[in-house]
Amino acid sequence: MSSADSVDHISKWEERVCLNSGRKFYKPKVSGSIRPSVGMFFKSFDEAFAFYQRYALTAEFHVSKEIDSGSVDENSKKIVRRNRGSKKVGCNAHVKLILENNNMFKIYYFEEEHNYIFVEDEDIHFLPAARSIDYVKESFISGLSAINIGFVKAFNIIKTMYGGFCEVGASKVDCKNYRRDLNLYIGEYDAEMVVRRLIRKKECSPGFTYDYVIGDDRRLKGLFWADEQSKTNYTVFGDIVSFDATYRSNKYDLVFVPFTGIDNHFRNVTFGGALLGSETADFYRWLLRCFVNAFGNDPKVLVTDQDAAMKRAIKVVLSRSRHRLCMWHIWEKLKTKVGLVLSSNIDFNTRMTRVVWNDTIIPEDFETEWHSIMSTFGLENHEWLKDMYDLRFDWIPSYYHGENLAGLMRTTSRCESENYFFDQFCNPRCTLVEFFTHF
Repeated sequence: MSSADSVDHISKWEERVCLNSGRKFYKPKVSGSIRPSVGMFFKSFDEAFAFYQRYALTAEFHVSKEIDSGSVDENSKKIVRRNRGSKKVGCNAHVKLILENNNMFKIYYFEEEHNYIFVEDEDIHFLPAARSIDYVKESFISGLSAINIGFVKAFNIIKTMYGGFCEVGASKVDCKNYRRDLNLYIGEYDAEMVVRRLIRKKECSPGFTYDYVIGDDRRLKGLFWADEQSKTNYTVFGDIVSFDATYRSNKYDLVFVPFTGIDNHFRNVTFGGALLGSETADFYRWLLRCFVNAFGNDPKVLVTDQDAAMKRAIKVVLSRSRHRLCMWHIWEKLKTKVGLVLSSNIDFNTRMTRVVWNDTIIPEDFETEWHSIMSTFGLENHEWLKDMYDLRFDWIPSYYHGENLAGLMRTTSRCESENYFFDQFCNPRCTLVEFFTHF
């Protein structure tokens, strides 16, 4: 310790040495107006603790509180509350409070000597009493959370904006605890808060549509929503709709189901969204009915993956729509179904690409080349490829020559692209409130 430091220490506290043990004790030098004293009264225990915290912050030491529920004042028969000495360093500096008959808290004992040197000026911002997440920081952290920026990055951004760690007035742990406390506050009311939010949105925007279903256990099982912009998109670009139920975007494992179309620039456009707790035919029927009720008519073409429950639901609810399977999903499965060696074979991939992704050949030419490929590479008895051949009318472009919009249907997976987009803003740890804020 330098001599300058020693002088500074002398100005902040008085030092006393015990003659018997040789131990040193330190008493802070602070103004009498903020120094506790026996006989002081406070309206509440919290008010007393706040006063002692201000004293501790000025004196540059940390303080904690404890309630001794076993001590009772014999006169008033009220529970005595007090601050006990530190268990970490054995410091006995503390105040004791008693609840009087007038419901005021009174300091009846004050020990102000410490057995350790106080915090340096440049380290005061580390003290819990000097740290806090105020409203501005809370709003900033919540705003960054809306674009999927976590508490660590949020803290680093705040630190840069404020000009350093000591200027922030909080730590990374404080930011983490704020997010934790916020999620705890949301807690079991998460789904209820989201539904109320949708109700308020409907009141403000009559064109907004939502619906939800609750299970016997009173938990949210399904949620659908579509705003006015989505409906405008559907009016213009709703000839082809694809939807996929594979992306889990929240901590409850509810599946996010975006309804996606293609605009006149061949870019994705969103028609609406849903969250499903169960991927059964019943829930898909409920969801598709919500979709038809929101938009007023069936899409001309509906593109999905090979989910059997989806297929049954579509046949019942959207019987007038042409149901087609997503070529991208099937093509991705091909790589794993035929094995690593064959999926890496350039000749096999080239020939399969020309026959599968070609919308200029007639069905007879497709079938001739398909069987030729199967024979050349010994795949005549491959069960999965036989199944895909049996389903050729639902996914091979050669069979769409007589249908409008066939050119749009040979595009790769729209929902996969949509999921990737939303993945930039959501994650499987999101609460429902966070998910809708991100959405």
